[in-house]
Amino acid sequence: MSGRRAQVANARPIDFSRANPKVESMLPDTPSVGQLSQVISQAAAPAFLLGALAAFIAVLISRLNRIIDRSIYLNQISDQDQERCRLKADLPRLARRATMINRAIFWSIMGSISISIVIVVGFVSAFLHIQHERGVAILFIVSVVAFIVSLVDFAREVRIALSELDHYG
Repeated sequence: MSGRRAQVANARPIDFSRANPKVESMLPDTPSVGQLSQVISQAAAPAFLLGALAAFIAVLISRLNRIIDRSIYLNQISDQDQERCRLKADLPRLARRATMINRAIFWSIMGSISISIVIVVGFVSAFLHIQHERGVAILFIVSVVAFIVSLVDFAREVRIALSELDHYG
């Protein structure tokens, strides 16, 4: 029995990739530690942009919630309440603001999706040894443009909110 244990302990592991050349050609070489560290370092900037977009979306959603709460409050005012009924004149402005914030949220989410794809493409292309620079550059540009459009909509909404302040509290 001890002779059998010695044989098992001294046995070499079987390298299936050498036994079958078709298996070797089907499986790509795994990326080296250097390649992975390079991809991770290249993914740092998109990851920071993704974090910034997430924080920006949270701000936009907070503003949208305030607009919705104000609209609900104004819609609950009775038409017989002559003193507060004039506050309902603010509803069209609130609807415009909600539309702009909604559009800003949409573009921020589109930017977040494209940045997420940039990160995934970086890792997949490193694993498959595919050139990805142009595709990643295009996706990054798309993401930044979507973020710019979102910021423009946000700026327009803030301008409306500040130019026509709620004088009626």
